[in-house]
Amino acid sequence: MAWVKVLFIGLNLPADTLEKTLDCTRWAAHEQLSPDQAALVEEYVTIGLARLHDTPSAPPLFVAESLPLGGLAKDYLDALLRGDRQTASQLILTAVARGVAVKDIYLHVFQRTQYEIGRLWQINRISVAQEHFCTAATQLIMSQLYPYIFRTERVGRRLVATCVGGELHEIGVRMVADFFEMAGWDTYYLGANMPAESVIQALEERRAHVLGISATITFHVGEVADLIAKVRATEVGKNVKILVGGYPFNVSEGLWRSVNADGFGTDAQQAIAVANQLVSA
Repeated sequence: MAWVKVLFIGLNLPADTLEKTLDCTRWAAHEQLSPDQAALVEEYVTIGLARLHDTPSAPPLFVAESLPLGGLAKDYLDALLRGDRQTASQLILTAVARGVAVKDIYLHVFQRTQYEIGRLWQINRISVAQEHFCTAATQLIMSQLYPYIFRTERVGRRLVATCVGGELHEIGVRMVADFFEMAGWDTYYLGANMPAESVIQALEERRAHVLGISATITFHVGEVADLIAKVRATEVGKNVKILVGGYPFNVSEGLWRSVNADGFGTDAQQAIAVANQLVSA
């Protein structure tokens, strides 16, 4: 409700559009669904309408000079929004050469600018094309930092990281995989929209200790549960530990248990800590 409210304001829709849309949804549910199903829709719509006026009209800024590396993050974001990938890259490489830790670049520059780009799209300040350009540019610049990332001494633990089938938001799980590399793990990053059979094959071939699964959109939580069930049903699934992460798991306490995962991390740092605990145990 909070997200769509901001989106509708950014699209300059009339203030009561969301309420009317939900009223139509409620009416359609009673017309088209069984009584039990319609009652469930009614419950959610009623809760949503009750909360609608308590939610903010604009999301908070994610990039500000007062934050750690805030000046660098702002300059980096400005370069991306101008379409100047070369300047954006040089800003990062220069900062790292001057001693800024790669982990801090990931946490305070890449992560925050990605959140801010999402916010700007949500309030209708940038286009989908700009959003995609900024994300692609950041992924390219991340790859330029790999000589620093792969310097870490290996600890003999292996991670396979993936998004479920249908999930196309892959930059978050790629950042998590890079954090594991910086912690000495050997990682095998599969990317977006991975079928279960390919994930299972990678777990077998890599003799993985941990499988990391990412979902950014709540709609894909069912896919996460299905993938975990398929992995658990295999021989390799009896030994591998499964971590989940992403927006749905951060906002819904205990959701990771519902999909039968072994744990979850709110961010890359916590994911590494949980993974180490699970493997040690």
